[in-house]
Amino acid sequence: MSTTSSSDKKPPGVEYVIGGLAAAGAGFFTNPVDVVKVRLQLQGELEARGSYKKIYKNTLHAAYLIVKHEGLFALQAGLVPALGFQVVLNGIRLGMYKSAQRYGLIVDDQGNTNVLRTVLVTGLAGCVGAAAGSPFYLVKTQLQSQSATSIAVGYQHSYSGSWDAFKSLWVEGGVAGLYRGWHAGLPRLFVGSATQLTTFGLASDWLRSLDIFPDRPILLTFFASAIGGSCVAVAMQPFDVLATRLYNQQTDPTGKGALYKGLGDALVKIFRTEGLTGLYKGTFPTWMRIAPHTVLCLVFYEKLDQLYDKFRIRID
Repeated sequence: MSTTSSSDKKPPGVEYVIGGLAAAGAGFFTNPVDVVKVRLQLQGELEARGSYKKIYKNTLHAAYLIVKHEGLFALQAGLVPALGFQVVLNGIRLGMYKSAQRYGLIVDDQGNTNVLRTVLVTGLAGCVGAAAGSPFYLVKTQLQSQSATSIAVGYQHSYSGSWDAFKSLWVEGGVAGLYRGWHAGLPRLFVGSATQLTTFGLASDWLRSLDIFPDRPILLTFFASAIGGSCVAVAMQPFDVLATRLYNQQTDPTGKGALYKGLGDALVKIFRTEGLTGLYKGTFPTWMRIAPHTVLCLVFYEKLDQLYDKFRIRID
């Protein structure tokens, strides 16, 4: 088991704070691609391939149309709840991952990644974070889908901003309204978190064994996280599409979805009408968002961790 003396000195909970701050910093830079991804995932909803006119031809065209019709700041739609979700999700997810590393729960006697235990711990952590942060993800998705009438795709909720969205959901259904569709994020984050952090751990072990980044932890983290981020984009994509559709759909007065009854129903309907490609809509912007986000998040974590250790040493 391999742990550092600086990690042993950390009081409980520090990893969670650092994880939340690192993810919020990454989320600010990657939110514009998230907006594009959501629009592409909602385009042609429950319509057979080739039976509808594509408003957004590709990732760059979507970004261009959004700026043209809605202004440059539209690419940061839903930023406040998006950052809130990142703080909750990754505070929990990275906090549990780093804590498990520190106490040797997900590494073997040589300090290398134990695949099965890492998958279980990080997948569970992703589910906990997804459930806790669901209201933020719900509002983020609905605000990002809102657009000018001429380029609108998916259901339009017509909120004036984040506060109006939270207030409207509360008035409609209280706590249940805020947590509407919370289960939609569980498979997305179990698969995404397990894939991302397990491959990151394995890539880190491999790069460390090559000894090409001696005393350069930031550089090692950069390359390992790039590998992890690329893997998660492919593995998580179908579940990401399902989550976007379920969170954005219109609901009746009782809170039931107008299009989908749940995850299974959404999966069947999308596959039947849109085919397998329907579950992979927006894959490229997903990769463009999650790969840089993974790199930025884990590099920011490493840097904040170093700064914290230096601060503690000066105080001690």
